[in-house]
Amino acid sequence: MVYIINIFIILLVIFTVKLALIVIFFYQDIRAAQKKDPAAKSFLEVILLYQGLHALIYYRVAHAFYQIKLFFLARLLSQIARFFTGIEIHPGARIGRRFFIDHGSGVVIGETAIVGDDVLLYQGVTLGGTGILQGKRHPTIGNNVVVGAGAKVLGNITIGDNSYIGANAVVIKDVPPNSTVVGVPGRITKQDGKKMDVSLDHVHILDPIMQSIEELQDRINKLENHGLASHSQSQDLEKK
Repeated sequence: MVYIINIFIILLVIFTVKLALIVIFFYQDIRAAQKKDPAAKSFLEVILLYQGLHALIYYRVAHAFYQIKLFFLARLLSQIARFFTGIEIHPGARIGRRFFIDHGSGVVIGETAIVGDDVLLYQGVTLGGTGILQGKRHPTIGNNVVVGAGAKVLGNITIGDNSYIGANAVVIKDVPPNSTVVGVPGRITKQDGKKMDVSLDHVHILDPIMQSIEELQDRINKLENHGLASHSQSQDLEKK
């Protein structure tokens, strides 16, 4: 009985130390999760239950191994993280501060991807490469960027600061700062030239194709109304 109690105490101490280390080294990332996810009820909930944070912890350790050229060990850790979290972050990627993956399942970040500070990714996002050439082949994501669920950002392109990539968009060209990208392939639109609000509104996003269609529809309606008015005037003149 004493032996079991001693084991329990040792495990409790290890868990407490591990928890303390996570809080110390990942405090900003935990706070970012609380800020960007209204479902996050407590600090402890984020630490224990958020797979986006768990994947980030694995990545930070794997990236340290990758930098000292322990490539196999780094990839092993990334694959363990993928198994437990459903998120695959290559240890060679470079990720900034206050990074948060919401929900997380299916997220893939490639080897030469660069992610800035205060970036938010949703489930199903791919920061992928094109071709099989060596060198920079994955995207560079600026600061304060939101990438919506299912979006694919492919190739050695740059997404400017404060931009928003809409859900399921496929982006294959550079995006200037303060922009919104929607559709397949991704089309760029700006919201009054101002930076994207971080209110994470997935609904009220300007779609340039829909804007063009609505403008054409308005013109057709005006022409039809003008034609009806002209026809009515002609009939009145004939009666006179």
